[in-house]
Amino acid sequence: MRILIAEDEVGIAKALKLVLEKNRYAVDMVHNGLDALDYILSVGYDTIVLDIMMPGLDGLEVLRRAREHGIHTPVLFLSAKGEVEDRIAGLDAGADDYLPKPFVVGEFLSRVRALARRSGNYSDDIVRVGDTELNVNSYTLSCRSESVRLNNKEFQLMELFMRNRGRVFSTDALMQKVWDLDTEAETDVVWTYIGFLRKKLRGLRSGIEIKTIRGAGYALEEKEC
Repeated sequence: MRILIAEDEVGIAKALKLVLEKNRYAVDMVHNGLDALDYILSVGYDTIVLDIMMPGLDGLEVLRRAREHGIHTPVLFLSAKGEVEDRIAGLDAGADDYLPKPFVVGEFLSRVRALARRSGNYSDDIVRVGDTELNVNSYTLSCRSESVRLNNKEFQLMELFMRNRGRVFSTDALMQKVWDLDTEAETDVVWTYIGFLRKKLRGLRSGIEIKTIRGAGYALEEKEC
């Protein structure tokens, strides 16, 4: 399952990302409201975690605009403002839950799990494209009776492609969505991991493939008969 964390305090965002990834969630992370809205409108998420006080656009405005675009993904607000009126404002803005800072990690995870179950994208933790399935709990990619286990980054890439079938992702976009925004890794890492996934798809004799779109990036498509 894929979650967006929009939190301007980088340390908190990275800590939450690490916790969620250890619990086998795929996580995107942004630090301002404008990027948050862009990600929400362009990627299908199971749950969104929004800080209220962010530069660019605050969380309330991000959520308002997302709802206007027909995005109904469950949203958990995080905020240092814990007064009753602040919680009411967040819930009235369209949030599904509100967690004041500071909070206990266990409670945060519990609330995220509850919202993820409520998501319209929730479907027994299986993502399907054509004859191929991705189990987001076991990181297993399967086709018919064959299966293979993916490592963390392979899984995040594959889930991103399978949840956005046919969408073209540039190398820079993949670096931002799968690797940290401030990563020092070379962009060649994207090509390397796509190579790993292509090899595993061929080994499964899958009917889907990751295509290179010249001058644009990569997209997941079903093979032509």
